[in-house]
Amino acid sequence: MSGKTSIAVLGGGSWGTALAHLLAHAGHSVALLLRDTEQAAHINAHHENPRYLRGVQLHPGIRAVAGDTGGPEQAEVLADVSILVLSVPCQAMRGTLRRLAGVVPPDCVLVNTAKGIEVSELVTVERMVREELPGFVDRYAVLSGPSFALEVATCKPTAVVLGCRDERLGARLREVFATPWFRSYSSTDVPGVELGGAIKNVIAIAAGLSDGLGFGLNARAALVTRGLAETSRLGVALGARASTFMGLSGLGDLMLTCSGDLSRNRQVGLRLGSGESLEDIASSMCMVAEGVKTTQAVHRLAQRLGVDMPVTGTMYSVLYEGFAPREAVQALMGRRLKEE
Repeated sequence: MSGKTSIAVLGGGSWGTALAHLLAHAGHSVALLLRDTEQAAHINAHHENPRYLRGVQLHPGIRAVAGDTGGPEQAEVLADVSILVLSVPCQAMRGTLRRLAGVVPPDCVLVNTAKGIEVSELVTVERMVREELPGFVDRYAVLSGPSFALEVATCKPTAVVLGCRDERLGARLREVFATPWFRSYSSTDVPGVELGGAIKNVIAIAAGLSDGLGFGLNARAALVTRGLAETSRLGVALGARASTFMGLSGLGDLMLTCSGDLSRNRQVGLRLGSGESLEDIASSMCMVAEGVKTTQAVHRLAQRLGVDMPVTGTMYSVLYEGFAPREAVQALMGRRLKEE
């Protein structure tokens, strides 16, 4: 994978677009695959994605291709790619993988950027790949870490981690996803990288909720710290290494998403805290806040495994059982006292 690599990014949202921009700057041949013909035409003509990254000048080497993964235009692109970046929402990933069967080359590397857990089956994307595209399990990686799309697209310094069980492949991918402003580390702990990126969205909604209620910085710090503790507990129960959650996909992403106002999940919490309904919030957002669905999946996983996750459980009650936000945070503070 040294030198120029043929890469396709599947998904024309803010993160997929930012990564296409990054990879083009790194010198690779990049196709951005999306559904909307008008959007693709605008990107090709004006080097801008007005729907998701308005005002950001994209690398002119990006080729936007509209259609369906099974359609002739995108199938032609996919037939020759070395790396396929999967930048679609987690809950849509299984269907996407099924459509890719027989379309991508058998030696293609899959790099997932979705941060979530499938609600219906309670599995991460690696498990979906194992079930839907088993021949690609050894060439699967997940990219995670503190990385707002807008800042990556505007060349702000960023560091991420690539989870890949094959250490040599992870080392090669570090080089592919590297520019003077974008630094990539690698880790063989795929479960840890996936779970850290997914669960932090749940905690970010909680932190936003607390801030929306005006509970202050002390409360946010407590939620972040205890949220990290329960993330690590569930991760270890699912085979991850505890140390991974002290890295970029754990603590790093958690800090960013819980405090940065570019976070969609934090915005959901802020708006819940100000009195808006989840239905109104969801209908007004043009991008997916993965944490809403992930809260449901993580809560069910914790119950199945007997893992204590009070922040997640409280957020589940707020999002799905009508628990009043102010009472929810107060209930967390009123739990039985114990050792840390």
